[in-house]
Amino acid sequence: MSQLERSLLLLDESVVKSKRGLLRSKDREMRSPHLNQSATLHDSSAMDFDMSVTVGPQEIRSFMLDANNTREQQQQLSGSRLSLAGSLASVTGVGVKNRADALFGQFLEVLQRRSSESEVFETVEDLIETLDEALGGIGKIKGEAPLGRERKVLAEESWLSVERDTWKLLFALYKDRLVAQKEELEVDDLPLVNSERAIVEHLYAANSTLREYQLIVDWLEQTALERNRMQIGHFTDRTIAWENTLHQLQNVGFTAFGSSREIVRSLDPDAPARERRPLHDLDQEDQGRLSRQIFQEIRFGRIEDAQNLCEHCGQPWRAAILEGWRLHHDPNYEPAAATFGAGLAANLKQAIEGNPRRDLWKKFAWKLAESRSVDEHSRAMIGAFCGHLDALLAVLGEQGWSDVLWAYLKVQIDIRVESEIRSHCVKSYLPMPERYWNNKMSLEQIFEELEAHKNPRIKSTSRDVDRVIQKYLILDDIPELMRQLDQWLADPTFPLTAQVLRFLAHLVLFVRQIGKQCQEDIGDRVIKRYVECLIRIGDPQLVAFYTAALPADLQLLMYSNFLETIRESAARKRALEEAYNFGLDVPAITVYTVEKVRNREEADDEEKPQEGDLTPLDQSKISALEWLVFYPDQRGELLWQTNALMRAVLAKRNVEAARKAFAVVPADTIQQIINAYGSKDDLPHKEEVSIKEYLCHQTYLAAIDGYNDWVEYFYNMKPKRPQLIKSSNFTERIASEHREQTYRMDLERWHAQLQEQTTVTRDLLYNILLFPERGWLQDPDNGGKESDDLNEEDWRHRTVQMDNLRKLCIPDVVLLLHQIFTLSGRYAESLQLADVIGSEQRQLYKLYSKHKLAEVMAKIAESSLALMNEKLDPFVGEEGRKK
Repeated sequence: MSQLERSLLLLDESVVKSKRGLLRSKDREMRSPHLNQSATLHDSSAMDFDMSVTVGPQEIRSFMLDANNTREQQQQLSGSRLSLAGSLASVTGVGVKNRADALFGQFLEVLQRRSSESEVFETVEDLIETLDEALGGIGKIKGEAPLGRERKVLAEESWLSVERDTWKLLFALYKDRLVAQKEELEVDDLPLVNSERAIVEHLYAANSTLREYQLIVDWLEQTALERNRMQIGHFTDRTIAWENTLHQLQNVGFTAFGSSREIVRSLDPDAPARERRPLHDLDQEDQGRLSRQIFQEIRFGRIEDAQNLCEHCGQPWRAAILEGWRLHHDPNYEPAAATFGAGLAANLKQAIEGNPRRDLWKKFAWKLAESRSVDEHSRAMIGAFCGHLDALLAVLGEQGWSDVLWAYLKVQIDIRVESEIRSHCVKSYLPMPERYWNNKMSLEQIFEELEAHKNPRIKSTSRDVDRVIQKYLILDDIPELMRQLDQWLADPTFPLTAQVLRFLAHLVLFVRQIGKQCQEDIGDRVIKRYVECLIRIGDPQLVAFYTAALPADLQLLMYSNFLETIRESAARKRALEEAYNFGLDVPAITVYTVEKVRNREEADDEEKPQEGDLTPLDQSKISALEWLVFYPDQRGELLWQTNALMRAVLAKRNVEAARKAFAVVPADTIQQIINAYGSKDDLPHKEEVSIKEYLCHQTYLAAIDGYNDWVEYFYNMKPKRPQLIKSSNFTERIASEHREQTYRMDLERWHAQLQEQTTVTRDLLYNILLFPERGWLQDPDNGGKESDDLNEEDWRHRTVQMDNLRKLCIPDVVLLLHQIFTLSGRYAESLQLADVIGSEQRQLYKLYSKHKLAEVMAKIAESSLALMNEKLDPFVGEEGRKK
């Protein structure tokens, strides 16, 4: 029997012959005509399709027919595709943004649904599920996006994907840290035993560090699998190993496409290494592709799938190699009571698990991982199970941050497990090389290696937001994580999007809920930045909920900023309702908002409005008063703030602004305040003076309105004298006389009406000069009442404002009275103004400067002179007062 025949005999049991010929063209670019998603590689449904790597004549005709049909369909649809491209692009962008923005409200719903602190991990699970649904929706949108238009879609999807992965990592680590580690104290010490599996099970139960390493590895494998689930791969029917090499050896000299080099003469697994000859070129290429796929399955944590792939491709020995790492365990040495359910009661011998000579396998696996006779993916494949770090990094060092971290952690787990087994097992083991033990590292050292990696892409990735957060979660270094967040917040150039801020805010809330010590001020700044983002979105429920997570001073500031952005009354009312629902101090917030807006000053470069017009700042100040209208218990504060605004605008002689501010106050406000305290006598001093000042402003505005009506009547309603027509025509003379007579009658009626209007206006203006209770804008005596809610400085400032306003308005009112008296011919009443000003009871003369007092007295003297010209008593005013 020849050497070739012996090799074929050895492979006979594991070989499944192909249904078609073995001949394949070396120059064919795509030897597998079928491409599919890797997610369906081992799906049972995939077996219904022809996945062969060979092509028969019938298949070629079928492919050509399908290609022609496809071209015709493309031509028919090209017009509609072009016409829809623009609309699809716009709809796609909007759809993705809507999907992402919906997460703000969905996260809030999760937090409200899981309000108990004991449900913190259920909350995290709900957040992960929410992100899964969002990613599923974005995936559908991405499928509808035109080619080349999906960049925005991919960016949104990328962040949501890494956020979901981070939540999964956080869930796994902190559930173990907070729940499982409490049970470690109950684990007894393990004596020397013969079962490697029992040793490792005890190690995982007792050692939280190793358990966390394994959780991180599991997480890295899961995320890698999900990230590459839709990757395009190469597939083949179940076949024999090295089919092209076999074909050439069986048909020496008759092969149309032979190898370019001298190939092996045997087909046992060790033939290439032993003979130092290659396989057929096509098999060599397939071998490399298979090794990459096997290692990828191992990287995904799917060892059984990797073994199935080996057997599927006719290389069961590679599947057997992947069995050698399994821990040895002989259940027959366990007490019968412990395994009664497994059949030992009938004295049946049970199967031994794992590899009894695992140390020998591992030693040779280490040598294989260092051998240059196999490809790098094969070395990495075996290195993952024997702790050979260099073999793993040779492949994964050019991949990504998570791949390198996985390599380091796989090795760390292997070293710690091996050390534990050798120290607690009664067996003696072959020694491992010193390099194996020297690769033991801490997590801090691993992350230092990642941050200083020679691959610039990995080095740069280690500074990304998600990787930095994952690093500190793995290290359980929350204080340093918070300091890093603070640096990002302080850097105006650092890109913190709305979605990133949403994640960071909920991360801070999670850390607080589990009771981890962290810098509260930094956490507050994170939530504050998120609230600022929510303010731009404009949802009051979102803003109120997350504002409630801030300290009281920031609650006041942030919700006040939000209220300033709202203009509609209905929206304002809802914003206050949401604030009440989440426990915010609504009275303090509304007062702070009104005062903040009211105290703003016009910019120096602001254009001065025309007389009677309101500036945008004036309008915003007046509009802000509405925040105090919605709740009856704030009516007292409404009066106080309205009075303050009216004092400010009247000081600028802006009567129109004062009139607008006055109109904001509901008509029943004073009665509401009195009802709230039971009676007028029980009013606190602040409410009492507010009511009086409000009535003073009401009196002043009524007087100004009355004066304006008088001016309107005097100048615009006075009849105009008709033009006299001198004509000899009798008819025209009669018509002219009739017009003159009508004019005199109208003028007489106008004079009578003017006197009535003057009397009304006089009374309105005198209401200011003769205002009861110490006078206009003069506070009544407090009667021993105290006002604890305002300091003395605020009271003094208010008193100064009112005194200045009295000095400004009362002299103006006197001049207005003199004007209407003069124009209406009531000179005698004009003289009475001197008595009112000089009265010691009200002491209005103290409001005048010497210059202004001389001016008003000169005008009164003019009225006296007018009386003299009419041959009347120039002192009738005084006489009239006596009467």
